Amino acid sequence: MKIGLFYGSTTCYTEMAAEKIQLKLNELFGFELVDLYNIKDNGFDHITEYDLLILGISTWDFGELQEDWEAKWQDIETLELNNKTVALFGLGDQDGYAEWFQDALGMLHDVVVAQGASPIGYWPNSDEYDFIASKALTEDQSHFVGLALDDEGQYDKSELRISQWCEQLLTELA
Repeated sequence: MKIGLFYGSTTCYTEMAAEKIQLKLNELFGFELVDLYNIKDNGFDHITEYDLLILGISTWDFGELQEDWEAKWQDIETLELNNKTVALFGLGDQDGYAEWFQDALGMLHDVVVAQGASPIGYWPNSDEYDFIASKALTEDQSHFVGLALDDEGQYDKSELRISQWCEQLLTELA
């Protein structure tokens, strides 16, 4: 299995989360398995080479896409993702932007599913989160459509969430 992790990052928080996910998955598998790509530099040129795609995005301001993702958005809409398994993670600020928490994660989910991807890695919407609304919730609102991180208000929880999510991905892939 080949894993490609693609992310966009303005303030380095998404990049740091991507690096932690790469490190944890390589540790769990016992060898270097995850290739890391900043979409600003690489776009989606290598995306078809991978069996599992992990995509990382952050939500900006009032539910907007991170700038690198926004610049490549039309490219995503042309990708052929049939037979691709996709796991998503997002960063957002539930205190400052409670009405738009993780909206970009939800938008990314919708577009990759429309392109034929099979999503895994849904993350529980627990009482540890405190926000008003999110486009990243499943229909029953019990889960986010990927790992939801808040490095602004809950940085201390990110490391454990990443570790648990990576273990969850292994379970779902088995």
